[in-house]
Amino acid sequence: MASAAPIGKALEEATCSICLEYLTEPVTIDCGHNFCRACLTQYCERRKPESGKKFPCPECRALFQKGTFRPNRQLANIVESIKPLRLQPGQAQTENLCETHKEKLQLFCKEDGRAICVVPLEEVAQGYKVKLQEALGPLRQELEEALALVSEEEKKIGEWQDKVENQRRSITREFKTLHQLLSEEEQLLLWRLAAEERETLQRLRDNITKLSEQSAALINLITELEEKCQQPAAELLQVRPLISPSILHPQTLRPCCAPGAGTDSVTFFPPVDVTLDPDTAHPSLVLSEDRKRVIHKTKRKNLPNNPERFDPCVFLLGAEGFTGGRHYWEVEVGDMPRWTLGICKESVSRKSPDNLLPKNGYWTVCLRNGQYEALTFPATPLHVGIRPREVGIFLDYKAGEVSFYNVTDRSHLFTFPDTFSGTVRPFFSPCANAGGKNEWKSPDHKSKAGGRRL
Repeated sequence: MASAAPIGKALEEATCSICLEYLTEPVTIDCGHNFCRACLTQYCERRKPESGKKFPCPECRALFQKGTFRPNRQLANIVESIKPLRLQPGQAQTENLCETHKEKLQLFCKEDGRAICVVPLEEVAQGYKVKLQEALGPLRQELEEALALVSEEEKKIGEWQDKVENQRRSITREFKTLHQLLSEEEQLLLWRLAAEERETLQRLRDNITKLSEQSAALINLITELEEKCQQPAAELLQVRPLISPSILHPQTLRPCCAPGAGTDSVTFFPPVDVTLDPDTAHPSLVLSEDRKRVIHKTKRKNLPNNPERFDPCVFLLGAEGFTGGRHYWEVEVGDMPRWTLGICKESVSRKSPDNLLPKNGYWTVCLRNGQYEALTFPATPLHVGIRPREVGIFLDYKAGEVSFYNVTDRSHLFTFPDTFSGTVRPFFSPCANAGGKNEWKSPDHKSKAGGRRL
């Protein structure tokens, strides 16, 4: 029968040092040690490589690469020949070897009542040192990584604090500038208000003076006329007319609300004899010979498509343009069911007009679907007590105001406050013919002819 030592050596060679069982599909690595293929594969999956993609040998710590396993068929045959002996790995040495250190039992411990091996402390300590050194490597690497992360986070903290401080300074600087601008704007608005107050008060005082003078003249004229009425017929017929046309026709001075004043204040506007500009009229509009009446026809006229002409919108402009001063004109709208009146910049687009809004250069009021509106955004409904048959338009270019009045009951309809630049012109939109119900006539035009007239 074979001695225990050779059998033990054979069992040791046939045993996997990882699972401590017979080798299964034994493979050899670069250092020459053998292991089960499955055990070595799991060992590599559980550990991190120490140098590149290499792992330490479970027995001698020599580095090997995972993909360099070599099948050991000769050792596999030896394992198969040992298995029928039904010996467990390490069984042949269990009687004389230390179970812990696999060394020969040489001493007996009286306290524990068992045999022990003799292993020098230095040798054991050295083994532990090797294992500790092996454990220190990964720990040191992890420590370096942790310290690098700490340094990176501290750097981020510094960068973030710098960013916050820059934003704080920027916000403080911007609001300081805004406070200064608001203070300057406040002072400017107060100065303008004071100047407007002085100008308006002076204008009102001038109006009172003019009206007082006119009232005194009228009182004198009335007294003189009353005296003449008491004279005999013969003497009365010899008297030349004393009535002044300017007194009988006070429309040479039109009163309206002064900008920034109450409804009892007056400002005088010279009336304008507005005529229509045929070069701006839509091809379906027909103008009268005096260019004060316009008729909407269903059929378009064959007119030149000049840049000034509105098309496709049914618009037209007054021939007069204003770059300053105060102006007043009236338009008789009668019983028209739809219309739009006002002013616009001369520079507005004629071929692709924008919405009729102040921001686009239009200041207008209209009648649509039985509702009177000022074309703001959104539209402002106008509360009209009596249907206006005549609409008066007041333009104060310097003050930046255009006002609309119901001439029928002398009531204020709406005022656009704005700032004008360049040339503005009277604006008209007759809309559709509506069965002949939308006649436009001037206040002194009494005929019943169809059309729209200024």
